[in-house]
Amino acid sequence: MNSINAQEARYEDHLLTISAAIDEFEGYAQPHGRRVAIIADALAQKFNFAAHDSQALGQAALVHDAGELMMNRDYIKANRVLRDEERVDMQRHTVIGEQEAAKRGLSRAVQLLVRWHHEWWNGGGYPDALVGEQIPLAARILRVADTYASMTAARPHRAAISAAEAKRYLIEWAGIEFDPRIVKYFLLLNSDNYESRITNYESKEQIGDKLPEERPIDEPEIKAPQADELQIAEPQINERQDTNEGVRNEQSISESPISEQQVDNHPFQNQSISESQIAERQADEQKINS
Repeated sequence: MNSINAQEARYEDHLLTISAAIDEFEGYAQPHGRRVAIIADALAQKFNFAAHDSQALGQAALVHDAGELMMNRDYIKANRVLRDEERVDMQRHTVIGEQEAAKRGLSRAVQLLVRWHHEWWNGGGYPDALVGEQIPLAARILRVADTYASMTAARPHRAAISAAEAKRYLIEWAGIEFDPRIVKYFLLLNSDNYESRITNYESKEQIGDKLPEERPIDEPEIKAPQADELQIAEPQINERQDTNEGVRNEQSISESPISEQQVDNHPFQNQSISESQIAERQADEQKINS
């Protein structure tokens, strides 16, 4: 038993080393992958994830942007909006990350979470344009956790925004980019819980600074896997919902915990967001969440 625990600890250290290399490449001063993993774990507890599903989600959170590191594009760090051809190229990072996760021996569940962490609730994401509950629950959680962690962290090409501003953003785009149910449960979280875990981690010495070299990555074939390949996929795939479920709450977002009754009564109402605004957000998303 001790040898198994030691082996698992070494594997966790290996993933943290990879995650630290990704964070350095993307310009995060704090450990972004670890922040995403902590927030995603807090949400997974709300949904009563089994231990193996939480583990897959945590591993995917640590290495979700491994594809960007392997692509090693200069424009990822550029302080500007990506050009059209760069945006198309950038979208390959989820599939390349899936391949890299496979080469590192991570489970198929982790591989597919890496592939699908940029899918949108309304079908506007990539690489497979999955819609609604076609996107596994863990991937939808990862989308929210990654966005929140990215927006509240400073990087060389942009400043961080406040937690309250990031929460308002999640509300505005719920039903379009994000699963409204996950946004609601995120608002229920006591931020002191996950922020203290993040602070405690950041106070520790970081390990590793470089992703070990491996064989070159082949050009990916964009082939959509089936949702039932992923162990933590929800069993039912609902038909596409044509309504955008609510997005903006004009009241300020408090940093204190929100009651479950408040969440259930939260006014996630239909909001008219133009197609041009959605297209602009899809373009900006490359820089916000890359």
